[in-house]
Amino acid sequence: MKKCKLLLFDLDGTLLQSDKTMSSKTLLALKKCKENDILIGVSTSRSEQNSLVYLNELMPDILISSGGALVKYKTEYIYRAEFSEEETNVMIDMARNICGNDCEITIDTVDAHYWNYKIDPKKLDKSWGDSIYTDFSNFNECSLKMCVEIFNQDKADELAHRLSDCDCIRFSDGFWYKFTKKNVTKENAIIKITEVCGFSIDSIIVFGDDYADIGMLELCGIGVAMGNAIDEVKERADIVIGSNDEDGIADFIENEIL
Repeated sequence: MKKCKLLLFDLDGTLLQSDKTMSSKTLLALKKCKENDILIGVSTSRSEQNSLVYLNELMPDILISSGGALVKYKTEYIYRAEFSEEETNVMIDMARNICGNDCEITIDTVDAHYWNYKIDPKKLDKSWGDSIYTDFSNFNECSLKMCVEIFNQDKADELAHRLSDCDCIRFSDGFWYKFTKKNVTKENAIIKITEVCGFSIDSIIVFGDDYADIGMLELCGIGVAMGNAIDEVKERADIVIGSNDEDGIADFIENEIL
């Protein structure tokens, strides 16, 4: 196996177990990688704030958040792709016009995660507990990403068509669709990282489980699908390992890298 410079992980369904914790075995394996001068990175559709809740012990060298709209290397932001306040409000209005005024919407900004939730997310999933409630009236923030819950595929297709300047992708574990600026994806964020860090894409091993991960699995030197990944991810990956609840990542690192 070619010398690995960076291990890059999706968060939910990959680095995190189903209970949203990172196993001690995985954490130990990653710390050993750091001791061997291998960079550790996280690439997630979550906002930076929601991601950091899980990463205090790991302290990744690289963080790609909001689906690729924000990229951080060490302590510096090296890339940011924002919608203006006006663009953000156009997107919110468009989503409501097509999907109904009561559709649920989330907005990531650099500093916060906003949500017009109907049920307090702390009651559904504590991992979204830092969301700020808003009805999005007179919303005056620039945004990195909008997500919309859409149960009707025709409406989802229409919104994606109307927001043609956005990159749109669905999450497999529900009816949520992500909208970022056109060409703002996890894989394009990785290219930004290689430009700053000076190593090749071939020296990156990347791990994922969902639609948004396919591009980066195909881009990098080795694309690893989790055992719990959707079939489309497994089909496009180079390797399929154990699931996120079976220490698949730790076993792979110990057997193939360390």
